[in-house]
Amino acid sequence: MSLSKQYLNIHDHSRELSGLKYIYSVISRRAGGLSIGVNLNVNNACNWQCIYCEIPNLTRGTPPPIELELLEHELRSFLHEIIHGDYMEKNVSVEDRHLKDIAFSGNGEPTSAEEFPEVILIVKKLLEEFNLLHKIKVRLITNGSLMHKASVIKSVEMLKEMNGEVWFKVDAATEESIKTINQVNMKPYQILERLRNSINVCPTFIQTCIFTIDGKGPSEKDIDAYMQLVSEVKSNIQGVHLYGLARPSLQPQAKNLGRIAEEALEGIATKLRSLNIATTVSY
Repeated sequence: MSLSKQYLNIHDHSRELSGLKYIYSVISRRAGGLSIGVNLNVNNACNWQCIYCEIPNLTRGTPPPIELELLEHELRSFLHEIIHGDYMEKNVSVEDRHLKDIAFSGNGEPTSAEEFPEVILIVKKLLEEFNLLHKIKVRLITNGSLMHKASVIKSVEMLKEMNGEVWFKVDAATEESIKTINQVNMKPYQILERLRNSINVCPTFIQTCIFTIDGKGPSEKDIDAYMQLVSEVKSNIQGVHLYGLARPSLQPQAKNLGRIAEEALEGIATKLRSLNIATTVSY
């Protein structure tokens, strides 16, 4: 595989640096070190089209059939270079040289892949092979939109047995703002139902991106609705990851977006903590 000419950093989550089709690595702010990404949506297709998304040429749709043998080969080779080779020394700064997780993320919604259950089994097999099972996390980073399907819920249940967890996207909690930010016609109660389905089968964090649109952050109405939704599950979630824009959007609305002020992000975090919800903030 090709090696980057400079250390990986939080500002560049390019999938191309690895030279592989399905496997890549990033420095994750929220994970706190090196994360191995599994990108099932190699055609840059997603069932959502969030306006802050960093994926180029993003289209609506689902991934093509997954080449399972190739994915297994790539992940095995990548793990070998990280565990037994010099990948860390050549690509990762000293303070980030900690393999934190294998994350289903990439260029679209991973649970929309028909082969998602088989891919989970491949990851489990290789974690066992490299003596990493239960030593690192396996994370599903998801918009949660398909968490009402039995096959997806069963797959997520498998993650729990692998020291897994779900990072479930909730960027907004009013119908209007969901449509504006995520560009889908979902109602808050549908997000809440799917969130509860996730919580019931696997440890689940809420992840929320906060930013400005035309210079304005979330309204009080939006913040109140968000707090209400989160409070519905506060006793059952693992916590909330709040984060701002670290990388530029590559969507048509990019010119309208801006970084939220740190004090505004901390203000939302304070409200969450007042509800006794563990909250982390990444600017």
